Amino acid sequence: MAEKVLLTNLSYEELEPWVVSQGQPSFRAQQIFGWIYRSLVFDFGRMSNLPNAFRDSLEDSACVQPLGPLDTVTSASGMTRKALFELTDGETIETVLMRYEGRQTVCLSTQVGCAIGCPFCATGQSGFARNLTAGEIIAQVLHFARELQPRGELITNVVFMGMGEPLANYDATWQTIRILNDSRGLGLGARRFTVSTVGLVPGIRRLAQEALPVGLAVSLHAADDTLRDRLVPTNQQYPLAALLKACRDYAQRTRRRVTFEYALMDGLNDSVEQARQLGSLLRGSLCHVNLIPLNPTEGCDYRPSDHKRVLEFRAELNRMGIANTVRLARGIGIHAGCGQLRSRARHRSKRMPPSDGNEP
Repeated sequence: MAEKVLLTNLSYEELEPWVVSQGQPSFRAQQIFGWIYRSLVFDFGRMSNLPNAFRDSLEDSACVQPLGPLDTVTSASGMTRKALFELTDGETIETVLMRYEGRQTVCLSTQVGCAIGCPFCATGQSGFARNLTAGEIIAQVLHFARELQPRGELITNVVFMGMGEPLANYDATWQTIRILNDSRGLGLGARRFTVSTVGLVPGIRRLAQEALPVGLAVSLHAADDTLRDRLVPTNQQYPLAALLKACRDYAQRTRRRVTFEYALMDGLNDSVEQARQLGSLLRGSLCHVNLIPLNPTEGCDYRPSDHKRVLEFRAELNRMGIANTVRLARGIGIHAGCGQLRSRARHRSKRMPPSDGNEP
């Protein structure tokens, strides 16, 4: 039996010829696209304006949702929710929903694991299995969109900051953006997307040439090459001078400021002198710095900076005129850091005997 086509892999322009190949008029693509992205209906039997015979055919030839939730945890405030999903091949990924006043942001994974190997990241410690398809990435958005639907709330923002390096899975990442931006579906504007990268310079330059000026976030974490080589291994291939040049060019072309993520680690990269070095590095750039006290992970020797050092670091950036914020800690209690819930589930499955299905 032929493998089913995952319809969320297809843009509207690709869905039309596929529908025609199934013996249907092209306008059926608009109907299906509307059911999936506007009505959030994934059951072909409920797509009432499609002919019965076509619905039956779709059951045999296509599918919409390739994810099965394995575990879901919610913060005490109810504002952060994280899901661990199983894919059709048995691999697992994580997605986080962060709710704010008037804004709902979903943080997406783009790969199963990650090949970069940053030593403070739970995903990097777990290794790399494979890239996700666009349909598997989009399915994460649709899962939480359906959760929000009964409340009358919508997904407003999408950040590619979950498991994996988005620019190492460029085509699927950009296909996801194109599909979610399509006005015939969710219709999210370009400014609603942020792509995060450890600093893959060719990917940044490619992204700058795209028609949609999406946001760019760069995981910086150090202002000198020696330390950054240690914290972000790709720095050995794309050192700070090349990375900062690509980021300045990106900001100039897209007219969007670049966000630099800086995880503050106790005694490692959080001194006032290092803040001064960071300010000098970024001076003159159209940018914003997100200061993030490290989200500690199991098996990691690095620890978050204490509050006093965070404030001293920030004060120095302020003195140098570098726009910055200290990111609100969200979801530490629910292992919302990248790869943590997946890692916890793996450790638990190794420690525990097979389930009898009766746990709460």
